[in-house]
Amino acid sequence: MRHGWMHIGWMLVLGAGLLLVACGVSPAADDGSQQGEVAIFVTSNGWHSEIVVPRALLAAGAIPEAAEFPDAAYLSFGWGDETYYPEPDPTFAETLNAAFLPTPAVVHLAGLSGHPGAIFPGDEVVELRLSGAGFARLTAYLKASFARQGEAPGRPVTPGLYAFSRFYPATGKFHLFNTCNTWTARGLQEGGLAVRVFATVRAEDLMAQLRKIAAGYGGE
Repeated sequence: MRHGWMHIGWMLVLGAGLLLVACGVSPAADDGSQQGEVAIFVTSNGWHSEIVVPRALLAAGAIPEAAEFPDAAYLSFGWGDETYYPEPDPTFAETLNAAFLPTPAVVHLAGLSGHPGAIFPGDEVVELRLSGAGFARLTAYLKASFARQGEAPGRPVTPGLYAFSRFYPATGKFHLFNTCNTWTARGLQEGGLAVRVFATVRAEDLMAQLRKIAAGYGGE
């Protein structure tokens, strides 16, 4: 009798599998967690952080501005005050305004020809892994950080910090409690990582968390 119930159980499992196939649904693909992990990176120069993603894994049109960098292997995204961030030598007044007044922001988008560790050898680079669904959420977060009209790419407001980068108008306001590192932390949290956003102001506030997360994933 036990074997009879086992036989019926296998028939039910087989029938359920056939039903899922007929409906076009994969049993393991409902939340994206079984689609394989995606490696992303966070870079820090000690005060500023950026999120780096493989360009090849972005869906067509996912980040309209990516069209500006067709040959890039990776895309690096940063966020910050529209005056202080692009300025190579900010004044004391610009520093105070950026810190204490909510000010408009910009996105810094750079097209990297190689691994971020090779492009920025002096920066700390931490590798993190997201699920397929988490990467999709992170991509949506990055896309929403650009201030644009519809799906048309935003227009650069100024050249970037490097020959291979541009600054674009961004959503949100920059201030002492909503810095570039807060923005990075929020994006990683959207991607499914256990990152604390509150009180993540300095680069070290962020990177100390990411080192622990990366150690759990076997990253750098």
